[in-house]
Amino acid sequence: SKEFSSTSSTTAVGTVTSRVTRNGNAVTEKDLLNHEDLAGDRGMIDDLFDETYREKEGPKPPLRYVWRNIILMSLLHLGALFALTLIPSAKIQTLAWALLCFLVSALGITAGSHRLWSHRSYKATLPLRIFLTIANSMAFQNDIYEWVRDHRVHHKFSETDADPHNAMRGFFFSHIGWLLVRKHPDVIEKGQKLDLSDIKADKVVMFQRRYYKPSVVLLCFTLPAVVPWYFWDESIVISFFIPAILRYTIGLNATWLVNSAAHMFGNRPYDQNINPRENPLVSLGALGEGFHNYHHTFPYDYSTSEFGWRFNLTTAFIDLMCLLGLASDRKKVSKEVILARKMRTGDGSHKSG
Repeated sequence: SKEFSSTSSTTAVGTVTSRVTRNGNAVTEKDLLNHEDLAGDRGMIDDLFDETYREKEGPKPPLRYVWRNIILMSLLHLGALFALTLIPSAKIQTLAWALLCFLVSALGITAGSHRLWSHRSYKATLPLRIFLTIANSMAFQNDIYEWVRDHRVHHKFSETDADPHNAMRGFFFSHIGWLLVRKHPDVIEKGQKLDLSDIKADKVVMFQRRYYKPSVVLLCFTLPAVVPWYFWDESIVISFFIPAILRYTIGLNATWLVNSAAHMFGNRPYDQNINPRENPLVSLGALGEGFHNYHHTFPYDYSTSEFGWRFNLTTAFIDLMCLLGLASDRKKVSKEVILARKMRTGDGSHKSG
């Protein structure tokens, strides 16, 4: 087709960069078309990598610590360590409730702010959007609007100064450190330039943003703690520290591992030119978000993986919602396109396993 003639070349392999194709065979054209079609279909391309961005020359800006966050995160993790000592004394119902709260709050991030709102990889009806927003407040990881803005910037400028949790700055920074210091000026600058009109137009999201603090107090801390104390006479200390504090801390770290471990440990069967990797352990903890090399290669795929429900509770949840008529229009990458991409830019690891 005409529009690809500028990037076509007569070589069999062509020079391949991480995301821009240079060879003119039919499979590559299909891959490129697939990107454009799916991005256009979602009405957005702000989560696709921007090849034109260049980091500014000269010294990096000095680190500015956010002491409030450092103190609060330290206290939270100390509280979680204390909660671990309470587990043997907790009733089985309390542990089951804590697990349920973990799963619900995790879905608020994975199926909600990540796959639905950040990537628009499927469509959700009003009742499902309300449920995911409630679950998202229970997870307490910034409101949906802010989460989406940071996440789209992360994809568009991955592993650069404009990436909020740039893994090039080390494991600690990409895991939790990025929340303990002021953002790099490029993160703020690029975040302000994103098109977030789709998020602003979602009344449910903007309602959550308006009442975010009270929603977090109620859903992340009060509700998880009150239920065991009220319904089965659990001690208030155990009720607070296990379903609220410990569950919240584990949820945070599960999400952070996607930014840290899944950008450092694992193979790269889809694109060896980018940092994100396939990490089954992260997928297990983060309900399917550890297939990270795939996800950064095809950010619009609702499943973030080519393997369906394997280590991927979020995909099973979205499929169930579709079955119930609460979700629709799941975006999926075809097997041919995935295989073509593996052959072209992958590290070859797909052959061994």
